[in-house]
Amino acid sequence: HPLFPPLPSYGPPSLITSVQHLIIRCVSFVLSLVFLGTVILGALIQTASASVLQIRRTIGGQAPHTTRIYHEEERSRQVERTKASRRWSYRREKEVDEEALDECPPLEGGKDPLVCDVAYYARRVGLDVETFKVQTEDGFILTLWHVYNPQEHTPLPPKARRPRGPHVFSGQTNPEASRRAPGKYPVLLMHGLLQSAGAFCANDDDSLAFFLCKSGYDVWLGNNRCGMVPEHTTLFQSDPRMWAWNIQQMGVLDLPALVSRVLFETGFEKLGLVGHSQGTAETFIALAKDQRPELGERISVFCALAPAVYAGPLVERVYFRFMRIIPPLVFRAFFGIHAFIPFMMTVHRRLHPRIYGTLGYYVFSFLFGWSDARWDRGLRDRMFQFAPVYVSAETMRWWLGGECFAHQKCILATSKVTQAEAAEDQRVARGHGEVRSNTAWYGPQMPPVALWIAGSDGLVDGRRLLHRLENGREPHVQLVHAKVIEEYEHLDVLWAMDAIDQVGQEVRQVLWETMPQEARTRCRMPRGV
Repeated sequence: HPLFPPLPSYGPPSLITSVQHLIIRCVSFVLSLVFLGTVILGALIQTASASVLQIRRTIGGQAPHTTRIYHEEERSRQVERTKASRRWSYRREKEVDEEALDECPPLEGGKDPLVCDVAYYARRVGLDVETFKVQTEDGFILTLWHVYNPQEHTPLPPKARRPRGPHVFSGQTNPEASRRAPGKYPVLLMHGLLQSAGAFCANDDDSLAFFLCKSGYDVWLGNNRCGMVPEHTTLFQSDPRMWAWNIQQMGVLDLPALVSRVLFETGFEKLGLVGHSQGTAETFIALAKDQRPELGERISVFCALAPAVYAGPLVERVYFRFMRIIPPLVFRAFFGIHAFIPFMMTVHRRLHPRIYGTLGYYVFSFLFGWSDARWDRGLRDRMFQFAPVYVSAETMRWWLGGECFAHQKCILATSKVTQAEAAEDQRVARGHGEVRSNTAWYGPQMPPVALWIAGSDGLVDGRRLLHRLENGREPHVQLVHAKVIEEYEHLDVLWAMDAIDQVGQEVRQVLWETMPQEARTRCRMPRGV
């Protein structure tokens, strides 16, 4: 496949190759630090310029915070968080039982310590999380989080949450499945690039994962290979073979392993899949008819948030162009043959979480053009505690290098093919022919698809995907829902203060409407449907 060129091949480590790999790591450490330092410097300069502008506005008598879109709502939520913190302190001091006043009473409270811990933030809203380990067919150990209401579910013992082996879709079911989550349909959420699934859990009750759980779904959070802690059955982090993978392996190996484990634990034949950004890309890749199309038979609906199928204009920024124009050997000299700039994870561990959260926002905002205009700024530092994570340098080369996504501007077709399709579409629009489907990516096993597109997203172009699905190029794709939120940026579909109104409630509805009839007879209707 032209979008998935062969990955580099490495043999078993020897003394000579170990020395060679060590030299490459040392060189790439220095060069990647120079690159990272340049990005941080650019972010700080941009932030300083914005700060000067705010100071001028303040001197002119205009309070800068009052210009924010949801200023009053932000203030209201901050007041409520302060009250909740006081109530928590009062309950702990007086040992007051308020469970009767709250269907999901908080299990944690007080001032937010800003920790990279999904379970902690679940407990702050009265839920909890248990961790499963999942083995892929090529030996990687993935982390799968199960969000649950502790009043309805007792977590499994650690032994039962270990990896079950590399085989997927064996047809077996956990004998305890019916007891564990009666009446709840399973939903798997997949995160974006450089994030963990904690991105779905950073917004208190307005987090998509917690909202779906409290609505009545059985929520599972999938994490791709390596993540926060790289694990493999036989390979070590220093072995370049552990890092010889990209988004194709995430789609055809990670995703089936996660789906298979959720179905085993819940006893259902299908699940609902919700992806954001890279989570949508790996799913669209996996479901393609020349990749792993049989996975579609296990998915009742695929809800794609900010779908990453076509590139947006941001890939033309100078630092992304630099990564695209350098040849593969130079790319590997800069960024290595192991993890992509692993020093970022060291910084994450060493810096104070509030400083790290602020710096993380400035850097990501500088790189991707995002703003926090629609976010609850009081939670912004928390949002960046779950990024970045370990990804392979080969994955970043796939996204930003000179051969694949950034060059072809698409995850499944070359620029030459997409240009030919666009010309054909124009002829059809003028009435000079019919759209041919011989370039279709998907076959009859493709599940129904729902799209939520950020209209102001410069990183990816969701409208092009919507146009493809609506103009007949994908005859086997049933588009059950599509929404373009004009003012939204790439992360607003998760973190905007009105994301539950704009996205979450509709996801909840689509999951129910596309649920198989057999599952619907077993599941209670979610709240609000």
